[in-house]
Amino acid sequence: MVLHFEKMLQYAPYFQRGMLYTILLSACTVAIGFVLALAVALIRISKPGKSLLSRGCNKALHFITGLYIEVVRGTPMLVQVMIVYYVLFHPKLLPKPQFTLFGFITGDLFVPALVAISLNSGAYVAEIVRAGIQGVDYGQTEACRSLGMTKLQNMRYIVLPQAIKNILPAIANEFVTIIKESSVCSVIGVQELMKNTQQVQGASFLPAEPLLIAAALYLCMTVPTSKIIAYFERRMRRGDQR
Repeated sequence: MVLHFEKMLQYAPYFQRGMLYTILLSACTVAIGFVLALAVALIRISKPGKSLLSRGCNKALHFITGLYIEVVRGTPMLVQVMIVYYVLFHPKLLPKPQFTLFGFITGDLFVPALVAISLNSGAYVAEIVRAGIQGVDYGQTEACRSLGMTKLQNMRYIVLPQAIKNILPAIANEFVTIIKESSVCSVIGVQELMKNTQQVQGASFLPAEPLLIAAALYLCMTVPTSKIIAYFERRMRRGDQR
């Protein structure tokens, strides 16, 4: 089998735009997903009627967040993306945003994809955050109470910094996972790397070369990220040993 990678040079802009789209979508997803996960985790660990954030945290919120996690973790991301795009962003419910970024990222596709992947990521990260918070020694909470600190102060200054430090590698690994799983959004026409690769396949009539280039580009995005994660993990371990 002879490969013709030289013919792929004329399609370089497709791959460049696909990489930019994938990185932007993944970065926004991690940010939004973490905020959502933190809120869900705080609700899940708080007792009904004794919320750390507000008095409105009750059994209903516990039920809703639990149902959200179970539904998202029990259904494929492909189905979730299509439900968000075709049902949630139906013209009779939510109008699709109309804006353009960098000349090729359109809001009517970007926002539904961002919402779908953020909801999916938030459900998984919420359990990671909850485990990280519950992993902090309870004796430190009792020490804070003896010093007269409120529950909010305890959570903000003592528990969360330690929990985030413990779960940071898992959160960073979630970014690597999202880079790869963002390819699912190609089913609704999002012009990320995989969708553009399919377009190059159709235009060039070469099935193998675009896929191999896409695989190499995914590696170029995920491998450096993994190395950076490993570096910060080593730095944090050195800090714990002092």
